[in-house]
Amino acid sequence: MTPRSEPTDTTDAGYVAFVAAGWSRYLWMASLITGDRHQGEELLQESLVNLYTRWKKVARDGDPHAYLRKMLVNGNVSRWRRWRREEPMAETPERHDRRSTLIEPHDSLQRAVLRLPRQQRAVIVLRYFEDLSEKDAATVLGCSVGAIKSTHSRALAKLRAESALLETRG
Repeated sequence: MTPRSEPTDTTDAGYVAFVAAGWSRYLWMASLITGDRHQGEELLQESLVNLYTRWKKVARDGDPHAYLRKMLVNGNVSRWRRWRREEPMAETPERHDRRSTLIEPHDSLQRAVLRLPRQQRAVIVLRYFEDLSEKDAATVLGCSVGAIKSTHSRALAKLRAESALLETRG
């Protein structure tokens, strides 16, 4: 979590500096949340456009990092809801495995996280990637600390079970 020690620059230059400093971190977070680097980039760009329209107020009165994290999570939920309303096609187009677009050293862990349900994945990303406390993660996701604890526990149990399964195969 980013501490608020001094006010954020409310000018356009302050916004540009904010984006430049956090681009790779938030792109990685968005990619983890969506499960796809390209969708993550699109989500981040949409969120940054929306943040820019509110930049002066957010930079003056709030924490732009927390605001952007919440926008990313909420934006992904909105995309997911829109996707669910789409009509299925008779034939599916040829597509590659979207999980294969994220290439990092801990590929098996990434794939396991990507297989988690949407809410569990968001909790894991906020708790471990963003290093947020349970309280801060609850604020971002708009739920209680208890919900974060139980979701976190279920997610870790799934990751442990998958890890044990991989160890027995290897």
